[in-house]
Amino acid sequence: MTRAHKTVWGAVATVVVLALSACSSQGRAASPKEVRKLAGSTEAVRARQKTESRLRDVVRAYDDHTPLTLAMVVVRDTCLGGKGKQWFDSNGDDQYKIRCSMWVTAYYGADQKRIVPVLDGVLTAGDRTGSIIPFTHDTYGQFVEYYRGHGGHGEVPELSLPDHTLSWDPVRDRRPDLMVKEPDKCPTDDPPLTRCVREPDAETVAAIRKQYGMVFKLDLASPEYYKVPK
Repeated sequence: MTRAHKTVWGAVATVVVLALSACSSQGRAASPKEVRKLAGSTEAVRARQKTESRLRDVVRAYDDHTPLTLAMVVVRDTCLGGKGKQWFDSNGDDQYKIRCSMWVTAYYGADQKRIVPVLDGVLTAGDRTGSIIPFTHDTYGQFVEYYRGHGGHGEVPELSLPDHTLSWDPVRDRRPDLMVKEPDKCPTDDPPLTRCVREPDAETVAAIRKQYGMVFKLDLASPEYYKVPK
């Protein structure tokens, strides 16, 4: 092999090595240290505060504008690092360095004997122009009619949209599996990666049910409020 050929092949080899090195670097998962740094960054903190404020506004809207009485709120906030490059059957977890998600669950008390005016009040609040309560009579009015005795189908104690679900203790079908459950115990906080807040800390679903008669649960989610691509 001539000196010229050796020079050319050496240059090609160098390019290939550099390219493979770059691909390997881009394909690696972020280190735990980098994930923690990104989760505590100014951008992440700003997005976290904005998201929690928005979700809590929805929680308060139900308390302020419907017959429901707010009794307990649970906030769960989690940031996870992405995975290394998945060459086969990738589910998208290898496309980002970090992804943060938030779930807010609110528990309300209501009088079981007033299920019709309670649900009617929720839908009336949703009917108002500019309301952040998304359920309206036009779309969900049949639920009120069911409890008025005009529906023959089985009880479905839930109004649901993506990332926004309102469920309640069944009134007609008292199956235990349909009742609103106690929230899972909060894990140990590890900010800024994980955070769980229960307000008030000693409140329980059982106590809310005993005080008011029945429990409504509002589940809100923001699955990707902060995300850093690779």
